[in-house]
Amino acid sequence: MTFRTLRDVDVRGKRVVVREDLNVPLKDGAVGDDTRLVAALPTLRFLREHGARTIVLSHLGRPDGKPSPKFSLAPVARELDARLGNVSFCPDCVGPQAQAASAALSDGDIVLMENVRFHPEEETNDAGFARALASLGELYVNDAFGTAHRAHASTEGIAHDLPAVAGFLMEAELAALGKLTRDPALPFVCAIGGAKVKDKVGVFVNLLERVSSFVIGGGMANTFLAAQGVNVGTSLRDSDLVPARDILTRAAARGVPLHLPVDAVVSVSFDADDRAETVNVGDVGQRMILDIGPRSAQAYATTLRAARTIVFNGPMGVYEKPAYQNGTRVVGEAIAAATKAGATSVVGGGDAAAAAHELGFAAAMTHVSTGGGATLEFLEGKTLPGVAALEAAAAKVS
Repeated sequence: MTFRTLRDVDVRGKRVVVREDLNVPLKDGAVGDDTRLVAALPTLRFLREHGARTIVLSHLGRPDGKPSPKFSLAPVARELDARLGNVSFCPDCVGPQAQAASAALSDGDIVLMENVRFHPEEETNDAGFARALASLGELYVNDAFGTAHRAHASTEGIAHDLPAVAGFLMEAELAALGKLTRDPALPFVCAIGGAKVKDKVGVFVNLLERVSSFVIGGGMANTFLAAQGVNVGTSLRDSDLVPARDILTRAAARGVPLHLPVDAVVSVSFDADDRAETVNVGDVGQRMILDIGPRSAQAYATTLRAARTIVFNGPMGVYEKPAYQNGTRVVGEAIAAATKAGATSVVGGGDAAAAAHELGFAAAMTHVSTGGGATLEFLEGKTLPGVAALEAAAAKVS
């Protein structure tokens, strides 16, 4: 990947349009989880300190192309102002109000524009809407890795109308994830979980070319077990076992081990935590698997502690409940130990990142991705439109 970054341009006195991913959860009119907001601060601070006139674009939720108070970025602007100071808010992202807000900026000022998804043209990547966004500034900075897999007006279209560079978060995400696909140090282990195999077929297929082994938990482990003829009772699993069988066949052909649980924490229902118990995977009966068992967790930990490159791409069980946290916690602690010993560890976005933060091992990782779908598509080997637009912009000036 070849693209320019903020270090390659002079921003002083320029109006700089920055796409951030400030799609944060709101609770009672305030930011409930500031992870993405904090990740955006290095780029915004740099722009302020270097005298840029910064216009921030973002989306929030899925307002279906219509203004909605529920999805307003006004609370996010207040939180940014508390962190950075002198951050204003504009109630639209295009039109007379937006133009006036941009024109009124002085060096070092920052304005957050209202939700770009209040306009249907954002998600259709309408060229006219992209030009309207571009007219707010003289330079475009894409710092929103979490939306880089979307070909939207504020993530892809605008890069055709302004000189475009990557922000620091975008740069860090691509550098960290790139290490997983460009000559990773071996052994390379993928700890993968989540609900369904079918959602991550592309990840398995792409990483089978690179990894030394997989350790598998979550609902997808149930699907692989079922594909091998194991009775997983009422456990969450894919109804279609063909993709899992295909992956098992591919892995066997390449000699890549897919480690599956040998024991599990089960219960009669999702909410019957008081009836949870550990059994061998062959003794699930008509109960449901809600976490990998302690023997499986320790075996996975042994594999992970010996790794030199690790990607954690999903929890081992229902980590939100104390009764089913052990598998994910043991795996996380093993990844942390391997990292301390010199391994490179990357936590995929979405549920993997949430689990890492919830169970307290995020800070010990080399990198925790802020992307969800973008991280997944990167690991699948797909082209991300937002990144491709930055590469095309760099090619114009090379």
